[in-house]
Amino acid sequence: MKPNILLMIADDQRFNTIHALGNAQIITPNFDKLVHRGTSFTEAFIPGGSSGAVCMPSRAMLHTGRYVTSWEDCGDDLPDSQPLLGEELQKGGYSTFGTGKWHNGTRSFARSFNNAGNVYFGGMWDHWNVPVNDYDPTGKYDHVLNFTYDPFSTNTVWHLPADRINVGKHSTDLFADTLIDQIRAHQGATQPFFMYGAFMAPHDPRTMPDKYSAMYDPEQIELPDNYLPQHPFEFDIRGERDEQLEAYPRPISRVRQHLADYYAMITHIDDRVGDIVTALEETGQLDNTLIVYVADHGISLGQHGLMGKQNLYDNSIRIPMILAGPGIPKDHRVAGKALLLDMMPTLLEYAGLPVPDGVFGHSLLPQIAGQADGRDEVYLQFTDKIRGLVTPDYKLIEYRTKDGSHTQLFDRHLDPDEEVDLSYTAKAQPVIAAMRKRLREFAEVQGDLAFSQGQRFWAREEK
Repeated sequence: MKPNILLMIADDQRFNTIHALGNAQIITPNFDKLVHRGTSFTEAFIPGGSSGAVCMPSRAMLHTGRYVTSWEDCGDDLPDSQPLLGEELQKGGYSTFGTGKWHNGTRSFARSFNNAGNVYFGGMWDHWNVPVNDYDPTGKYDHVLNFTYDPFSTNTVWHLPADRINVGKHSTDLFADTLIDQIRAHQGATQPFFMYGAFMAPHDPRTMPDKYSAMYDPEQIELPDNYLPQHPFEFDIRGERDEQLEAYPRPISRVRQHLADYYAMITHIDDRVGDIVTALEETGQLDNTLIVYVADHGISLGQHGLMGKQNLYDNSIRIPMILAGPGIPKDHRVAGKALLLDMMPTLLEYAGLPVPDGVFGHSLLPQIAGQADGRDEVYLQFTDKIRGLVTPDYKLIEYRTKDGSHTQLFDRHLDPDEEVDLSYTAKAQPVIAAMRKRLREFAEVQGDLAFSQGQRFWAREEK
């Protein structure tokens, strides 16, 4: 039988939030075990996003293998013409099951999965009262529940696809228990499974069971070296809801509290991932299951004076990426650049299935096997405000907004926290000139010059 595939994704979990990969403050014993059981990519990126809700285009890239310029609607409703990961695995003989957050339209979900449970069609919500759907064999998912967006300040009503609310159960527990039940139900089956578990955590509102918040004392949390009370310059970002979650300038005590809550939510996920792996082991399925753990993006939480992920700093665009299972080297690190959208072709190749035409990503299996080095450069973009380029040695970030134009250049070897902007130095000017040329070349290749947001960005530069 082909190997089972379990793909889990977190919301807002940045790359440096796993103890075994270098964060001494966070408690992640089960992620640590996964790291030792498999291969971790230490330079996994998303290329940015086309929406302040970066999770939507990011998850669209994950399930299609396509680049962010593929959707003018930011991936809100994936077109039928674009093959999906779950859809292709079904064609290859897999039973497919989905639970958790799905932010890319009900139709694409129905195409991806032939079974489901506790599915949330939306972005963020109260973790303790998630409006969800169970599997709809018609694929319509047309039940609608009404919610007052914020009953304390507005009478605005939202209409969400949902058939019930799970009252008082945290989203992480809800989705983990659903995966565990499905794993146990699959025991003894002869058909391989693809299970997709999409956590809403550690996205705010950062609430969690008391057990986990008690593990972290905010006063003992170390501030990141690149903490700033506010960003060095404006770039039309203060209107984003993430940036409004804390006052300006960012109080140190509040940043520590945000980090403590954030770590507690990740430890909660870690605990439940351990239970999920245990369920695979107890049902005799662990040795034939590839476990993949990723995130849709990172988040700032005080780094560079920012709170959200609507930027191109490493804290927002680099993610954890761990693969563990049959044929995957154990306790292995891969430093070559990888993209989240590489996951679709990777999993299809792993399952011995063809990769559809039109997929931008490429399989990571050669990198895992040491037969390829990964990308040398990654083109970055955020809405119509920012563009960037990552090379082996530098990162260039270009801002073009109503607040003006700014350039940043960081040395990726000497300055991994991106604290020292070199763009003002004479020595950096030839580097910037060469990278700007490559940036424009990438914009054309990646379809950004034909993309509405890209057209606005590049038009500002040309004025």
